[in-house]
Amino acid sequence: MTAARPICRISDIGRLPQGLRGGVVAIGNFDGVHRGHQAVLERTLTEAARRGVPSLVLTFEPHPRSVFRPQEPLARLTPAPMRARILELLGVAGVVELPFTPAFSRTGAEDFVRGILVDGLAVCHAVTGVDFHFGKGREGGPAFLMAAGARHAFGVTLVDSFRDEGFEIVSSSRIRSLLAEGDVAEATGLLGYRYTVMAEVTGGKQLGRTLGFPTANMALPADVGLRHGIYAVRLRRADGSLHDGVASFGRRPTVEEGGAALLETYVFDFSGNLYGETCEVSLFGFLRPELKFDGLDALVGQMRRDEAEARALLAGVRPFSPLDAALTFAAR
Repeated sequence: MTAARPICRISDIGRLPQGLRGGVVAIGNFDGVHRGHQAVLERTLTEAARRGVPSLVLTFEPHPRSVFRPQEPLARLTPAPMRARILELLGVAGVVELPFTPAFSRTGAEDFVRGILVDGLAVCHAVTGVDFHFGKGREGGPAFLMAAGARHAFGVTLVDSFRDEGFEIVSSSRIRSLLAEGDVAEATGLLGYRYTVMAEVTGGKQLGRTLGFPTANMALPADVGLRHGIYAVRLRRADGSLHDGVASFGRRPTVEEGGAALLETYVFDFSGNLYGETCEVSLFGFLRPELKFDGLDALVGQMRRDEAEARALLAGVRPFSPLDAALTFAAR
């Protein structure tokens, strides 16, 4: 699975290219682009192909919950750049990331339909989940959208909630809970791909280099909900090449008590310079929690054991899905 062309990503609906107007539009937050979201997107892509029109995603930035409940930080699964990357791999032609502000939250449901779907996107068909609501006070729901489609001459498809093999609904909140526990294997089953983060590699104190384990350091968003610990990972460079490694996410209690949380990836058999590159790191397995060791010798000994365990785990991995194959197995 590879995208035919780079995805068009815009925040100003007035700048939507003419060639993307009149398409089939999937509407929602799509945080995580998990298997439930993928069911919505599959219907979107199928409908767009049947009609011979472009496929679009209409979403919101920041996540609406951070506007309505700013006192409750939301652990985003896929910040906008990572979400767009996954949508691109799935074959979506464009993503409109509408700025979600307090003023926008007061937009009425009919104004949303007329101003954004009809006038802004010239939508010919809308696809969304059965639990999607929109407009001031959540006045717009499935029945409202269906009626609006009839009034404005666009079709509507509502997709039922997606359930996993245990018949539980797949949701972003379930996945956040799993990642907070470090259960990246179970999270993979709900996401449909290995949980992946994207950030720029920055310079550090180079302590890892002096210990024989040079690391690529990445500052993840402050609201990331991932458990601190050691993970078997695969890093994708900006040039598309893939490299296995072992990563520590946390505050380095042995050497820097109270430091800011960082993702530090030791890339196996690699000696190049990654500073300034925006890389992706996909998590394949949780090895152990972050620990404080009695000195650097004990730390280095454990790091060697972590490396051996990560190499063994990664030697046997296989793609979970076509999306996972494209995201974490196929070099570009």
